[in-house]
Amino acid sequence: MSQNQILQSLIAENLVSDPTGARGRLLKEAARLFREKGYERTTVRDLAAAVGIQSGSLFHHFRTKEEILKAVMVETIRLNTALMQSAMEAADTPRDKLRALVRAELESINGQTGEAMAVLVFEWRSLSADSQAEVLELRDIYEALWLDVLGLLREQGALLAEPFVVRRMLTGALSWTVTWYRPERGGLTLDGLTDQVMAMLGFAATA
Repeated sequence: MSQNQILQSLIAENLVSDPTGARGRLLKEAARLFREKGYERTTVRDLAAAVGIQSGSLFHHFRTKEEILKAVMVETIRLNTALMQSAMEAADTPRDKLRALVRAELESINGQTGEAMAVLVFEWRSLSADSQAEVLELRDIYEALWLDVLGLLREQGALLAEPFVVRRMLTGALSWTVTWYRPERGGLTLDGLTDQVMAMLGFAATA
């Protein structure tokens, strides 16, 4: 399935918001503002102004500002989990599945969901305990994709380090690319960067 087909399927199942609809546009602007200003410094008025509505109109979609934050996180994880699952299933070997996961995560961090992914990392403590628990359940599904593939590679002897440690190291390294990766300046393509990550893990690029 293409990325658009996956998105449309999630929208049809009410798992994510239509990015062209009022709720979807609000979540996109919320992710941008939460990333730029921080959750605490972003006001309801800021959010309303970003999408050109009155402050009170926000509450047709969400009861509180925290619900907006949680929705940004939940929908981002759902979308990226579906995209990664599809990319991984299209690959044949554990090595190719790992490459698919690396590339998909790099794309999510440096592409359309980059701001929301950053919000997941930096605004986690702004969620209530109940909301954190809900997001964690989805995050566990996301992380299981990685740990299953890394575990297979470890069983095959292709990976020497513990899968849990490798994943934690990758989480930090891939997330940090948003601070320096600039393909528009003539540097590495996304595929090239993916190959470099794989090389760091001891996997040579394939033809």
